[in-house]
Amino acid sequence: MSITVERKQALIKEHARGKDDTGSPEVQVAILTERINNLTQHFKSHAKDNHSRRGLLMLVNQRRSLLDYLRRSDEQRYTDVIAKLGLRK
Repeated sequence: MSITVERKQALIKEHARGKDDTGSPEVQVAILTERINNLTQHFKSHAKDNHSRRGLLMLVNQRRSLLDYLRRSDEQRYTDVIAKLGLRK
């Protein structure tokens, strides 16, 4: 269910704003989105896993908070992130 180290490094490299950037909201949202997608796939075969469902809801809320912060602080970065990750349909 968790993401591999290689996949996490690739996400950081793809969404980083600078060379040593690992904690910007864009990177955090990308990592959370990957974890949310993995858990969503997990629930297709384990529908009654309520402990993981709680973790999924916490991840979604954390991503929502980061996106709200990003929208407040820089609208252009927010629209770039949601377009790149395909979040808002």
